[in-house]
Amino acid sequence: MEVTVKEFSQLSNLELFQIYKLRTQVFVVEQLCAYQEVDDADLIAQHLQVLNEDQQLVSYLRIIPETDKTIVHIGRVVVDPRFRKHGYGRQLIVSGLQTIQRDMPQVTTVKIQAQAYLQTFYQSFGFKPVSEVYLDTGIPHLDMVLDL
Repeated sequence: MEVTVKEFSQLSNLELFQIYKLRTQVFVVEQLCAYQEVDDADLIAQHLQVLNEDQQLVSYLRIIPETDKTIVHIGRVVVDPRFRKHGYGRQLIVSGLQTIQRDMPQVTTVKIQAQAYLQTFYQSFGFKPVSEVYLDTGIPHLDMVLDL
């Protein structure tokens, strides 16, 4: 597996197409949520892609800086449905956290808005819930934080 991290301006047209195709496939179509999936955060985020040997996008997340440079937000965590149940989600989060620690040494806090059913998954990386479960686009979520 190849892991790449790029700013928005570094993404090729094909990479951007594959990212948006996967994100809308899962977050809009599969999860039946009508919302503005592509947003301005894409412009300032670091885009982490995991590609297989055939250069297919297997999984993706974005790292969004906050105004406070000691805080980042991980979002749009997604694994292509064809590649689920093979540990790629775990690899994706590990790669994301390694990227933050390597490239953003000033960051001490990582935030994530997790789907509630994934709470145990994120807790396995040290994330702690900091909110009650709430609905976002009709899906139960909770806010979680990891102190580095």
